[in-house]
Amino acid sequence: MSVSEPLVVPGGGTARPRATNDAPAWWRAVPGRLHSWDVSTGVDGPGTRFVAFLAGCPLRCLYCQNPDTWRMRDGTRTTAGVIIDRAADFVAFVRTAGGGLTVSGGEPLLQAAFTTALFTGARELGLHTALDTSGALGARATDALLAATDLVLLDIKAWDPDRYRRLTGGSVDPTLRFARRLAARGTPVWIRYVLVPGLTDDPAEVDGVAGFAAGLGNVERVDVLPFHRLGVAKYDRLGIPFRLRDTAPPDRDLLDQVRARFAAHGLAAY
Repeated sequence: MSVSEPLVVPGGGTARPRATNDAPAWWRAVPGRLHSWDVSTGVDGPGTRFVAFLAGCPLRCLYCQNPDTWRMRDGTRTTAGVIIDRAADFVAFVRTAGGGLTVSGGEPLLQAAFTTALFTGARELGLHTALDTSGALGARATDALLAATDLVLLDIKAWDPDRYRRLTGGSVDPTLRFARRLAARGTPVWIRYVLVPGLTDDPAEVDGVAGFAAGLGNVERVDVLPFHRLGVAKYDRLGIPFRLRDTAPPDRDLLDQVRARFAAHGLAAY
């Protein structure tokens, strides 16, 4: 398909690339698989964000609320130019609200070339860029991708290797290596830590993540995110067992305790 043809954009409608000359920028034609897009405030990076949720993820986190993003083939085929053109419709609003463009998932580093193209296009619009990732595929992030990344939202899901594997099915080591690489580059990072009672509320677990994050030198804040069960209906619809169906969300006291443990390591915790 030529990039001059309209493509379906998840969320409704079609979009036609806005070429400014006869030689469109290289990034416009880079293909990818998109699950959906949204405009959000306060949850996907600073300010109001245009958020592109990419399809595909190598992890199977017990608390994942979006099992419909797991398989890349379930996403909609599109190009970076189409998505950036849609983001351009919100540029004035996003800039006024101090935001930018966030690429999330799924796991965006499963489609590293597509993510690089999206960030390159966002930069041409003058937008701040944020990468929302588990870091499990951090080795796929090229220097070019990171050069176009203003902020990384890094989800460190657990500290103990055995607990991490039970929780996600993967290894924590690639995430920690990626975090150290970001620190060496001086890339700003916001750590995300999902608080699941009985799984990630162990004080030793929290202190392990907190101590590591505090030692990096580039972590601007930690967001302690309370586990919730809003995705149960998706599991039921897809016929996938949700193993945390009977796990209650953390109460305010537990959230405050965990945030205080991060703060005790000198980190701004929210």
